[in-house]
This record gives sequence, structure tokens and C-alpha cells, in this order.
Amino acid sequence: MKKSMMTVIALTVTSLSVAGLPAWAATEVDANGDGVMTLDEVQAVYPEITAETFASVDVDADGALSDEEMVAAQEKGIIPSDS
Repeated sequence: MKKSMMTVIALTVTSLSVAGLPAWAATEVDANGDGVMTLDEVQAVYPEITAETFASVDVDADGALSDEEMVAAQEKGIIPSDS
């Protein structure tokens, strides 16, 4: 019984921590780990994303998507939330 309860707790904690991540995190779009996603990185995972689409979700026009910009684009359905 004790072992079963520990398994349930471990699975619950694991599912909660995964659920708390932004949708893009599981896809590892940020290939170089610099904290932003370039057009090349996004297109490597989502080849259907055009430069125009990328620019439209790059709100601050810095040439890279922040976590917030990626999540917002996914919530609007512009970028898929899974690859």
C-alpha cells in the first residue's frame, strides 16, 4: 500500500510539473537554449510557419520569439501547440 501511494504521488507531481510548462517547451523549439526562438528554430519544428507568420507574432519585432510571444501565438492557434 505504501509503495502504491508513493507511485501515485510521484505520478501526480510529474504530471503537475509538465502541465505547468508552456506548450512549446515539450517540443524544445529553442534549440540553442538562449531563451528565445528564431525563425530557423521555429521552422525546424514547425516547417509550415512562414517568415510572415513569424513576424506577425514577433510583437516586439526583435527577430526572435520570447516564451510569452510563443505561448500567445499558440493560444491564438497561429502556431501549433504540438509538433
